[in-house]
Amino acid sequence: MGTTPEASSPRTLADALRARGDEELAALLRARPDLLSPVPGDLTQLATRAGTRASVVRALERLDRFTLQAAEALAVAPDAASYDNLLALLTGDDGDPAVAAALPRAVAVLRTQALVWGGDDRLRLVRTARELLAPSPSRPSPTGLGPSVAESTAGMSPGRLQEILAAAGLPTTHDPVSAVAALTALFTDRERMGDLLDTAPAEALAVLDRLVWGPPYGEVTSSPTPPVRWLRDRGLLLAVSARTVVLPREAALHLRAGRAHRTPEPVPPEITPAAAPGRPELVDGTAAGQAYTALTAVEDLLQDWHEGGPAVLRAGGLSVRDLKRAAAALDTSEPMAAFWVELAYAAGLLASDGEADERYAPTPAYDEWLTRPAPERWAVLARAWLTATRTPGLVGGQDSKGRTLAVLGPDLDRSATPEVRRRILELLAGLPEGTAADPESVLARLRWERPLRAGTGADGHGAGPVDLRSRIAAWTLTEAETLGVTGRGALSAHGRALLPPDTDLRPGADPAAEALAPLLPSPLDHVLLQADLTAVAPGPLERPLAETLAVLADIESKGGATVYRFTPASVRRALDAGRSASDLHTFLASHSRTPVPQPLSYLIDDVARRHGHLRVGVASAYIRCDDEALLDEILADKRSQDLLLRRLAPTVLAARTEPSAVLAGLRTMGFAPAAESTSGDVLIARAHARRTPARTPPAPVPDGPPLPDATLLGAAVRAIRAGDLAATVERKPAADPAPAGPGGGTGGLPRTSSAETLATVQAAAMTGSAIWIGYVNAEGSASQRVIAPVRVEGGFVTAYDHTADEVRTFPLHRITGVAELADDPA
Repeated sequence: MGTTPEASSPRTLADALRARGDEELAALLRARPDLLSPVPGDLTQLATRAGTRASVVRALERLDRFTLQAAEALAVAPDAASYDNLLALLTGDDGDPAVAAALPRAVAVLRTQALVWGGDDRLRLVRTARELLAPSPSRPSPTGLGPSVAESTAGMSPGRLQEILAAAGLPTTHDPVSAVAALTALFTDRERMGDLLDTAPAEALAVLDRLVWGPPYGEVTSSPTPPVRWLRDRGLLLAVSARTVVLPREAALHLRAGRAHRTPEPVPPEITPAAAPGRPELVDGTAAGQAYTALTAVEDLLQDWHEGGPAVLRAGGLSVRDLKRAAAALDTSEPMAAFWVELAYAAGLLASDGEADERYAPTPAYDEWLTRPAPERWAVLARAWLTATRTPGLVGGQDSKGRTLAVLGPDLDRSATPEVRRRILELLAGLPEGTAADPESVLARLRWERPLRAGTGADGHGAGPVDLRSRIAAWTLTEAETLGVTGRGALSAHGRALLPPDTDLRPGADPAAEALAPLLPSPLDHVLLQADLTAVAPGPLERPLAETLAVLADIESKGGATVYRFTPASVRRALDAGRSASDLHTFLASHSRTPVPQPLSYLIDDVARRHGHLRVGVASAYIRCDDEALLDEILADKRSQDLLLRRLAPTVLAARTEPSAVLAGLRTMGFAPAAESTSGDVLIARAHARRTPARTPPAPVPDGPPLPDATLLGAAVRAIRAGDLAATVERKPAADPAPAGPGGGTGGLPRTSSAETLATVQAAAMTGSAIWIGYVNAEGSASQRVIAPVRVEGGFVTAYDHTADEVRTFPLHRITGVAELADDPA
């Protein structure tokens, strides 16, 4: 690595940024987009913002493990350390070719992100990063090192320093600075330090072994043991309080053979296969089966909530009881039911209706989604899952206040979730097709790429639940398999098609849907009727057939084939929905590949013959029937006592219960009553769909500012350059300096009379030169600009504005003053 002469080294971070090219500034803003909110006025503002605590913490959290280790090593090195010093801290006395090969990239990343500046002979970590990463009694360094000798002896009496020097065999001095320097020189001299430790008792060396890799602090009693006293007398343990001692950094580095970290990790962990590669066709087929199951689960859930779902909790979300009901309806576990509910919500298919008695219900987008082909419906779900910040795995846990996190509740968003999900798919895509990854190797890779986010924050405190990113990663692997993105642990072809950004999709085409389409079975238009009053659907059914069959029969089992069972109750349900017996016979005959069994025909005719013989209306309720004997039978049945019936006429019974309760009670007794309206007509019982108003899918919670595009970066760099030019350009001194005031100094707005302003602007327009102006806009905001006037007329000056990088028109009365530039920037 080359070195930069000290004379040319930048004195500040702002000077270092001024020496960068436009591409380097754009790279900084791309890596740290928070610096663009708002766009800095000049490079000094940019440098100041880049050194703020919040921005530095965010930048450190996005470093990989080795780059972070390089920053940690710089934090324990002397300020303005050389590249060779940094390399020695990371490789130790024995050297490490892998570290030496990886370090240039790590330093380049730190420089690009303005966390490190200066030449290779004077690498400086920005002050805030040093404060965050350097050791202190309240916040140990990630390296396990303690404070330096100079920091540990601050405030120590000169007499105590002389005692330490004498015990260590060093010349005594009354100058504390010289004493500290002598002790530091001893600890950093490999040969002399080795001689000193050769005289140490074995028990003292054992004490050092316990402290050398951290934490470097230890507690002592008022009468320490001889080994501890030996170490303390020679400064190998320095007192930081009456009962606490610390191993100085320089001594620890000697014991570590010069290494700042026990295990440098210059190379990311490899993603190891979980088993031998399988056949891609088998992986894709398995994933396609799961994709079909996912579609069925979401459809069944929303069909179950077709007439209105459960109520919304006062604090938002779904109650535990309603989640259990949803799990029972889907015949799955509660965590899996939570996943399907959250997936439908993320896709915009489910929302709260906003009514006074607020409930969850399908959205209008659900009806449009149902009309799409199955591959497109799956692609909608998969892309919603990939980009959503909703994290179903958190359901059942507790927030910071000890409250249980509910499904669809407001506290399930985690901004890291989309990044983790996409990164896992990218890692799986890097393996040979059909190869499943070992989950532990995936988690290890994620922890290496974002070590601070996986554990503790840059300030040393927990970043929330322990290792949240690893928990999200584990949930992602499970959810991807459940959704059909992966099959047998390997990324499927349609899962691989999800990786290109949505902006790369062709209009009207989704590559994920196109990849899945050949793998899903085509919907069938027939079933197989059997003599045991069942129907077998050997595959997915066309939607009209499936919907009608779901009314006429009960689903008995699901799987590769769906088994429907016909019962008197299910047939009555179809009759209540307005179908006649002849309609049902025709429907079955037209959609069965086998003859309609005679028992099924008898069942339909028998239920239809009795259906509607009894009529129930409103009295509170009444029952009427032309067959007096049938009413006698009802009154004589003990099970009718709860209905509180009495006879009003030979063919009419009155009840003191609601019609719905009368209908249910009679059906329990084995009758087939029909409800009727006030006009005496049979009421047809059709499901009334409940829909929310138009709703958009929930917006993901952003993980910081959005990444800027090339246009924004280019404009921001030009604006910062122009603002810096206006702030730093040399200006000719005025012949008659303005009085002290806002513009009296070099850094304020110039102040000139109207005549002087007009004359200077006209002269600049004639000569084509640039000038510096002070300008106050219509909102009263003052700024300084460098402009090149082109035309002056009608009280306006048209000029090229270097600050905005465009031609603009300025009212002359808003220009506070002008000054010529010592050197024309053009």
